[in-house]
Amino acid sequence: MKNVKVLLIEDDEILSKVIFEELKDAGFGAIRAFDGEAGLKMAKSSKPDLILLDLILPKKHGLDVLKELKSSPVTANIPVIILSMLGQDEDIKKGLKLGANDYIVKSQHPLAEIIEKIKDFFAKEQHPEAKKSPKSKSSKSKRTKVKIVNK
Repeated sequence: MKNVKVLLIEDDEILSKVIFEELKDAGFGAIRAFDGEAGLKMAKSSKPDLILLDLILPKKHGLDVLKELKSSPVTANIPVIILSMLGQDEDIKKGLKLGANDYIVKSQHPLAEIIEKIKDFFAKEQHPEAKKSPKSKSSKSKRTKVKIVNK
């Protein structure tokens, strides 16, 4: 998965470092930004394969970052997984409505589980062979997409 680039936008330096190291250990090419504005710039310049986006960020709130990402032709197709402490139904619904592919409440999932969810995302949704195979296409249409949403 070294060819898979993940952009982590997280302002908590310790948490960012831990997630960043876990992504690298899992074989991802990881890059990170510590605020919303820097995250937007990095997304546009590096065009990652996935963005892990916190919501409570300095300089630009995560939902505003998400709106801009999804409205720009350069970044609109980059999958985004919100990784936030905000776990209210309203926050989750708003994030998904704005175009996030998934929403993970940090406090409700161990880091190892979060990394596994990211691996699964690429294995199921992004693998080029899965998209080419007719068998995979039919199984994909039958598969129920599970959102990581705890109330």
